[in-house]
Amino acid sequence: MPKAKLPPPQSVRESQSEMAQVVLPNDANPLGNILGGTVMHMVDMVAAIAAQRHCGSYVVTASMDHMDFRCPIRVGEIIILKASVNRVFHSSMEVGVKVYREDNFTHQRKHTSSAYLTFVAIDENRKPKPVPQVIPGTPEEKRRYREAGKRRRWRLQHLTPKRRPA
Repeated sequence: MPKAKLPPPQSVRESQSEMAQVVLPNDANPLGNILGGTVMHMVDMVAAIAAQRHCGSYVVTASMDHMDFRCPIRVGEIIILKASVNRVFHSSMEVGVKVYREDNFTHQRKHTSSAYLTFVAIDENRKPKPVPQVIPGTPEEKRRYREAGKRRRWRLQHLTPKRRPA
């Protein structure tokens, strides 16, 4: 069977994704702060969009590194999530997400959390498929590219053999 042709490499910018949403009472706990699980769900969604844009196919979430919540996002504030592909391996890729809160009136933003997720690209048979390489352009993108390699080595050291991504 002939091997599928890999699409050409893409810049980080080509697949970046951003989401913004007003935090409503049904998103919050009794203290009026957004639920951590709601933030994690949104992180997974914005990261999946960036991963799918990059590889041009469906993806599945393989892992999410730990996530610290630095400060609350309150009802009425805007949650902003920014995602980009940091590095591609074979059929997997690391996507970084930064979460901010924005004041509705001053437009002042504050970084509230970050996360790194690993996605696996899948083909029409739901099997892992190769992903086009990502080209980091800016110094910040190059730093994230290098650090993604270090995080991958750490993840692989801490996985059981059955769970290793391609």
